[in-house]
Amino acid sequence: MKQRVYNFLLNIPNGKVVTYGEIANALGNKNLARVVGNILHNNPNPQKYPCYKVVNIKGEISKNFAFGGLSGQKEKLKAEGIEVIDNKVDLKKYGYKKKSLN
Repeated sequence: MKQRVYNFLLNIPNGKVVTYGEIANALGNKNLARVVGNILHNNPNPQKYPCYKVVNIKGEISKNFAFGGLSGQKEKLKAEGIEVIDNKVDLKKYGYKKKSLN
């Protein structure tokens, strides 16, 4: 399952984000959002697998972003042209929808 989550990250286009729940749903179980979060927290290769593109259901960036804190995630998103206001991303504007991991 871990590799499926990491591979999903590779499909997120530049300038887009997804939620933990959307990844869990793509795995086939919307209740796995916390599991997805734990998997991302242990990302073995942040340069390859862009976990900074994952936000919560409200579009909020992670206060505990494992690879640079709040400011690290915010800067990476801004570098892709994603506007972050009050530590939130507009999911209607920047959200990426993919139905499954297949």
